[in-house]
Amino acid sequence: MMEPSIEDSRMPLMEHLVELRRRLLRSFVVLILLFFVCYYFAADIYGVLVQPLADIVHDQGGSQQMIYTALYEVFFTYIKVAFFAAAFLGFPVFATEIWKFVAPGLYTHERKALLPFLVATPILFFLGGAMAYYVVFPLAWEFFLGFQVPPGADGLAIQLQAKVDQYLSLVMRLIFAFGLCFELPVVVTLLARVGMVTVQDLREKRRYAIVMAFVAAAILTPPDVISQLMLALPTILLYEISILAALFFEKKAAGAAADSESDPDGGAPKRRPGGDAPPPDETDFNA
Repeated sequence: MMEPSIEDSRMPLMEHLVELRRRLLRSFVVLILLFFVCYYFAADIYGVLVQPLADIVHDQGGSQQMIYTALYEVFFTYIKVAFFAAAFLGFPVFATEIWKFVAPGLYTHERKALLPFLVATPILFFLGGAMAYYVVFPLAWEFFLGFQVPPGADGLAIQLQAKVDQYLSLVMRLIFAFGLCFELPVVVTLLARVGMVTVQDLREKRRYAIVMAFVAAAILTPPDVISQLMLALPTILLYEISILAALFFEKKAAGAAADSESDPDGGAPKRRPGGDAPPPDETDFNA
């Protein structure tokens, strides 16, 4: 059976704009509702984010506490926490609205090709954030706390007095960096599927990708070797996974092209989309 034509879903420009406004408005309403819900639990969410630091301080026998130096600092910090949590929880809704707006303009095979990437995007971002929280945070915080000088030692004591807003900025930057880097297989595989890059190109540019991974890790993470390596090494591994995924789709596309070139009807003339057979060749009349 033939695929449904895109002409069947064609709409005037104003109807497209109205449809886009409707879906953006729906996404905005969802974001606002989730924001108020998350703000109610903002203190609990912030407690979860600060838990890795609290565990390390407790294991070291310390009694440090977080501070804020402005009257409004904690209030605006909780607003940021609520916004990030609402955006994270509402991402499936936002992606669904975008998909519903774009899908009518795609063929059936294009929808089937893009749908797995749409599903994989939030999953990979969550895995990147989980790696930052469960692996990078404990190692990095323990490294930074190692520079403290306890009381009673020679000289003045050096104790950590972490600020509330600065800790949140550091945590969100790391979660965003790891989540973004874990999207590399999705981006590279999509570029390979549309023909913008090939497996040969990815292999030839491997050395530049390694350098860019370390440069990005140096920019996005704190200035310590542990967190930089913890971001650069998975990024390089994900790049290699991207090459394997691109190779899979490249072989699949080559096989589909080979099947289309072969004539399964034994040389019978192919029909046009309208169902009419093409006019016979002159060799048919001679025969």
